[in-house]
Amino acid sequence: MSEPVKEVGSVTGIYSEHVEWATNLGDKTIHAKRMPGRFRTLKYITESFWLIFFFGAYLRWNGKQALLLDVNNRQFHIFNLTILPQDIWMVSLLLLLLAMTLFAVTSVASRVFCGFFCFQTAWVDLFTWVEEKIEGNPNKRHKLDAAPWNADKILRKVSKHLIWLAIAVFTGISFTIWFEDAFVYWHDLMHFKLSMMEMTTLTAFTLGTYFLAGFMREQACLWLCPYARIQAVMADSQTILPAYDVARGEPRGKLRSGGKVVEQQGDCIDCFQCVQVCPTGVDIRDGQQLGCITCGLCLDACDSVMDKIGKPRGLIRYASLDELEGRPVKKLYQHPRTWVYIVIILLALGGIIYGLTHLGAMKLSVEPERQPLFVRMSDGSIQNKYTFKVLNKTDKDLYVKVSAEGGVKGQVIVDADKPQLVHHGKAAGFTVFVKAPAENVAGEVTKMQFRVENVENPTIAAEYNSVFRGPKR
Repeated sequence: MSEPVKEVGSVTGIYSEHVEWATNLGDKTIHAKRMPGRFRTLKYITESFWLIFFFGAYLRWNGKQALLLDVNNRQFHIFNLTILPQDIWMVSLLLLLLAMTLFAVTSVASRVFCGFFCFQTAWVDLFTWVEEKIEGNPNKRHKLDAAPWNADKILRKVSKHLIWLAIAVFTGISFTIWFEDAFVYWHDLMHFKLSMMEMTTLTAFTLGTYFLAGFMREQACLWLCPYARIQAVMADSQTILPAYDVARGEPRGKLRSGGKVVEQQGDCIDCFQCVQVCPTGVDIRDGQQLGCITCGLCLDACDSVMDKIGKPRGLIRYASLDELEGRPVKKLYQHPRTWVYIVIILLALGGIIYGLTHLGAMKLSVEPERQPLFVRMSDGSIQNKYTFKVLNKTDKDLYVKVSAEGGVKGQVIVDADKPQLVHHGKAAGFTVFVKAPAENVAGEVTKMQFRVENVENPTIAAEYNSVFRGPKR
């Protein structure tokens, strides 16, 4: 059978490329080998950041949960900050910042997020680590899978699945307590008082983690993850990714007696170590594959073999297609898309910083009465009516008092010494009357600024610019 012809940009070329992809369709279980190396160490470090997911919600601050996404009460608590629905635009900017960062990283180094940070990758790595500790190395696991059922096999399999289930349950609990107080949740869990929503969430995340990380593994990346599909359009010939240097490695051949390599032979000794360590079963020597998650473990495997046979490292390395084919390689700053991503990221980051620095503990809005604009009192004074709306962003109920600066000389706020109660995380509305001597009202509109401040702590305050209206002169 003749080799398929590759024509760049043609239907034949696209078809040929897909024919050469060696993708595991789930008909066999991949038992990847674990080898030490710099990328394996880096993978352990990046995956350890997920410990924040497990334990971050237990952090307390001033007697309360430091990080709480209180969806029921429509509040996000981050230490002393309380983000309410009025500030949700900052959450949108945060999501935009994360998305643009992901796109920028993908355009530069392909699917490094999948290989080092993705929760599916991290949990699969944890589950397979448990599997290795109980069932042994990949060869032993393959033999155990093929062996008939006996007491030893049952014990090992049951032990593995019980630990998997324990991790899955803890994952479900850890997810839920980000949305409600951890101590209250554990109390309700231990006393079987969880609500239907809480129980449903726990069950869904437990079963999802158990089946996705324990059984589907790389199949979830291949067929369920949308990022695996869209990342291809973010990469080009300048994107660096794990690549096999064909010019240096071919033709392949086994080592001769005495560990010698034939002179005409390439550096690849066909040891298959790069395939055995791949968590998705990819043979990187066949070119870029659909299942490659850019984890770099094949680099560790190949480098260790090159060290043993006295060859330089880098037969498999992070490289771009242009580099491998000898074309000029652009610097990172020479890519127009890089600057587009940087601008969007900086704008989103600037918006978030502005929002956080101007968040405040209290927000005030004032709406002057429109009908009528003012009232002439029996004593001849002019009175304006205002509707105040005060939003308390703190976690405590506050009593506030009203004052004003500017306006008309001799103006008086009616019942200014009467504090108004504003409940925590909520807005309170009340009416304020301001009156001034008629002879001091110089024009139809006089600018003034209202201020509300906490009775106990005047630093918790908010201002709002408004006007005092009077008759025409």
